[in-house]
Parts: sequence; structure tokens; C-alpha cells
Amino acid sequence: MDQLKKILIATSAMGAMSLGSAALAADLEVTHWWTSGGEAAAVAEFAKAFNEKTDHNWVDGAIAGSGGTARPIIISRILGGDPMAATQLNHGRQAEELVEAGLMLDLTDVAEAEGWRDVVHPVSLLDSCTVDGRVYCVPVNIHSWQWLWLSHQAYADAGVDVPTDWSEFVAAAPALEAVDKVPLAMGQQGWQTSGAFGVINVAIGGLDLWRKINVDKDAAAAASPEMLEVFQAFAEARSLSSGSNVQDWNLATNMVITGQAGGQIMGDWAQGEFQVAGQTAGEDYTCLPGLGVNEIISTGGDAFYFPKTDDPEITAAQKELASLMLSKEVQVAFNLKKGSLPVRGDVDLQAANDCMRKGLDILAKGNIMPSGDQLLTADTSSQIEDLLVEFWSDTSMTAEMAQERYADIISNAD
Repeated sequence: MDQLKKILIATSAMGAMSLGSAALAADLEVTHWWTSGGEAAAVAEFAKAFNEKTDHNWVDGAIAGSGGTARPIIISRILGGDPMAATQLNHGRQAEELVEAGLMLDLTDVAEAEGWRDVVHPVSLLDSCTVDGRVYCVPVNIHSWQWLWLSHQAYADAGVDVPTDWSEFVAAAPALEAVDKVPLAMGQQGWQTSGAFGVINVAIGGLDLWRKINVDKDAAAAASPEMLEVFQAFAEARSLSSGSNVQDWNLATNMVITGQAGGQIMGDWAQGEFQVAGQTAGEDYTCLPGLGVNEIISTGGDAFYFPKTDDPEITAAQKELASLMLSKEVQVAFNLKKGSLPVRGDVDLQAANDCMRKGLDILAKGNIMPSGDQLLTADTSSQIEDLLVEFWSDTSMTAEMAQERYADIISNAD
């Protein structure tokens, strides 16, 4: 904090004490990469609650672009001695080194006082915020990649039924192409490509194969005939996306919303875009968890970390924000807008739409899997993403060629 701001805060503090109050309002800069329509509506719920329920002020630090764009900026600022007060990251291994370097605020006292371990469901989300028995982040949602979003308008225009699984989706593609529609909308960014690959991996290869590769780092499984089927399906998806030239994920979602494309493989945050567009789940669009093949949801998501500061007033405000983010009321308001599931298992979601109810039902049945970023290091994930981007853009690369390189990456994975 610069000297001028310290003087201003000190002056404000004296004024507050003269009015009989010892409270000191703090401005907290909060960085995140939620900039699409649905995302902005969701994060506004956090800001609204913080500004209304505390004496402090949310200073929005939105970073345009995806997490891949924002994370290096966020981490660079923290390492460079110019930290924000709070920042979105994905819980798991992304912030591991920052925590180990002593740069993140320990939230264990708040977590224990409020019984986070008793209310966060699944508790693995809190475990992903925990290093050496101490809690360093607050999980705010459950986001799953395992969804295929389908446009009712696109299939009506093509004169075919809305698909109920991946096989029907592939079979309906020629009818869509005959009326100048793109079967599969896909933004041209690496994280979208690798995310879609993970969904196809689980749907086509099955969870056991996925676990062998991502949990056990089994190179033989990565080189297996079953995994070749996954790469062949991924190559099919590559072909179905021809003509989808947008960059950002929400622009690809908009192709589905407007009936320009049949479907999109994207996480449940896409729901926020359908909601902003005034569309109704089950009427205007359909969602297929696990591509309609293996109904399962991954339990990744977003979390907020709080870089350490030597200002006790800022530290106190940081802990207030952490507490508020996990409160029942804010969990409901935020996640209904975000399209994600709440991390609390004790909240009332009567307003949940058809797709969110599907997710809640799968969660209740225990059909869950960990997120890849909880299992693979950033370096391994980056290598896989680079390979998949190359494969997606270079149609001369065969499924066999990509699989061979993939198996080599897994053989050296941490």
C-alpha cells in the first residue's frame, strides 16, 4: 500500500473514532477473470454482499480473457510484491508454490470457527485448499466440465430430434450441416480444447481409464487401444467443429443460444449465458451430463485466496470476505447466477433450473470425480494442452500420432 493511501486510511480512522466507532473501512481489490455476461452477474453478487454486509468496499479487478490469461498476471503481481487483497484461482495445485512460499493468508481460524469441514460437500474441495493441515482458500462453487449443451432451435431447423447422447449427436451432424449450421461450437483457445478432450475421455473411455491416467499416471493406459478410441472421438469432434471460428467460450455458447450451432462441450458456467439470454433449460436448450453416456460430474471449481499483508485491518477484512463467500445466502445467490453448484450441502435451491437439478441429483448419488487440475501439475497440464491445441489445429495429425505423444507426457508426469 502506498504512503498516500496509508495517510488517507489513517485520517478516515481518526474520523471514525471521533464518531464513537473503532471500525476501519478497507478497500479490497479482488481480481478474477469473470467477464462474460453470466459471470459478471454472478460475481456482482459477491460484491453486493460484501459492500452491504460489511463496512468495507469491494474494488473490482476483473481481468479480461480466460484463466490462462489471468493466472500469470495474478501470480506475477503476488511474486512481484504488488498483491491484490483477494484473488480467484482454481483450488488444487495452481497456488501450491505460493502457499509454500508463505505468500498466502492462513484461513484455518475462520474455517474451524465456522465448521467448514462439516458443511463443504464434497469435502475434497476443502482438502484442495489445505496444505500441511492448514486452510489457505475458500471454495465457492462446484464447476464441472462434463456437459454437452444443445440448441433446440438448431435441431428444429434441421428437422431432427435433439440428441440424447454423443452417438446421436454425431449422427445428427450431417442434417445440421445441410442447413449451414456448425454441429459443434468450439472457441479457439487451448483451455477449451483440453477441457473438451477431458469430457470425451471420460464419456468414451470411462472413469476407470481416466483414473489410471490422471491419478496413477499409468503410461500403458495412456497408450492403450481404449485410449485410442478416445483420440479418435476427439478427432471426430475436431471435424464437427469446422466452421466454428470464434475465440472466446461465451461466443461459442452464443452460437448455441442463437441456433447457429447444434451443441457445445463446455462446463456448467455456460448456464449463466443461457440465463442472461432469457432461455429456459428443457425448453430452449438441453444439457447432457457426461455427453449422455457416463453421467458424472467433476468436482473442480473456483476458490479465492488472500495474499498476505502486514496491514491488520486489511487482514481482518480479508477474513470477513472469506466468511461471507461461504455463507448460505451468498452461496445461493452467487451459484444461481453462475450456473454452478454450491459447495455447501445444507442450502435450499428451490429456484434451481432443470440442468442444475440434474447436477444436484448426480452429486447426491455420489457420481463424482476430481478435477484434473487437482491431480496434475501446471507443467504437465501445460504440455498436454499444447499437444491438444496442435492436434486440433493440424488436421494432418492422426489420432495415433497424438496418442503416442500423450502417452510420453503421462510417462513423465509428476
